[in-house]
Amino acid sequence: MTSSEASRQQAHQMNFSLYTILFFWCALVIVSSVYVTTPLYNVFSLTYEVGTATSTWVSGSFSFCYAIGFLFFGILANRLGSKEIIVLGLALLTLITFIIGFIDHFVWLVILRGIQGFVAATFAPTALAYVFELFPARFRITVIGFMSFGYVTAGIFGQVIAEIVNTLFHWQAVFLLFGCFYFVTYVAVRRILPKTAHTSKEAGLQQFVQGSAKIFQQRDFQLCYGITFLLLLTFIGMYTVLEATLTNAPYFLSDRQVLFVRAIGIIGMVASLVANHFVRRLGIVRALRMAIGIAVLGLLCMGLGQIAAIVVGASVVFVFGISLVFPLIMMYIGKIGGEHRAISNAWYAFILFVGATIGPLIAVTLMEMGSISSTFVGLAAILSVGLVLSALLKE
Repeated sequence: MTSSEASRQQAHQMNFSLYTILFFWCALVIVSSVYVTTPLYNVFSLTYEVGTATSTWVSGSFSFCYAIGFLFFGILANRLGSKEIIVLGLALLTLITFIIGFIDHFVWLVILRGIQGFVAATFAPTALAYVFELFPARFRITVIGFMSFGYVTAGIFGQVIAEIVNTLFHWQAVFLLFGCFYFVTYVAVRRILPKTAHTSKEAGLQQFVQGSAKIFQQRDFQLCYGITFLLLLTFIGMYTVLEATLTNAPYFLSDRQVLFVRAIGIIGMVASLVANHFVRRLGIVRALRMAIGIAVLGLLCMGLGQIAAIVVGASVVFVFGISLVFPLIMMYIGKIGGEHRAISNAWYAFILFVGATIGPLIAVTLMEMGSISSTFVGLAAILSVGLVLSALLKE
């Protein structure tokens, strides 16, 4: 290899490293918007004099419209180009997020959160297609791993930032801060990421419907999507219940201590970065079963634990397991997706956030029907269905 060829290769690798960091950052800050209202339910309930279940619609409207957006933008990206869709989405997301920061009416808050969720959906399914267009095969698993790490870390990052900013200022300041994040991200993506040549004027609704029909006829996709539905349902459901658990009897943790508990959940999220290690040793399906089993065990221990240290430690175990599931299920869907990979990933994202929409509602309903401990056990029972489904997947 000549020195000029080596220099070009090194430059390409540096570019790919920069692109990987930018994809991670986008995944982190965009998906954080799903979670920023989770620690604010009590604030909304007290401020607007609505019930706790009603206040969860500030998250629910976002998650539902986010899910719908995946299907819409998954089709549009094939026609307009991946970078163009991501840049447009970040521009709109910046505008809507700043507007939410000046809203002080509950109904409008729910409506605008729905719009915010819809435009935020420009990133996830589009980015996955973009990775396959932009990166050589040897880099793709690494990039997907970092994106998955961004997605799952957003679950903690969004909550922690929201709690800190609300404590220091006001809940509207959370959205003003994230509006700044999105503006900086918009500028970075527009200036740094290259355009790709892959667009298809032929891709459209008919092709999407036909591809979807083929996907849903396959048993393995049905099983994967069943598992997918349960992931954010139990993840967001767990964090909806966790604060109520630790701030009440017998634990009585302070707000600062609860914030620390949320933050240490990041320890469990490193699992998404080592998913490839488990795949090499066990294969995707066996690693997936192991990960779901770990998450179920974590929830059970949270429900049965009698001291705060056990509950907190078990929450990290649960987060570890669920964080490992995300990249594994994405790898499996990508493996079986074939020529319909983009469509199958759009449906994956849609179903994932349908689960996120109802997760807080199910968690609050379980709390109202029984105790907090029984709520964690109930969530473990729900996630156990995913363990059964994973047992039916082909190796």
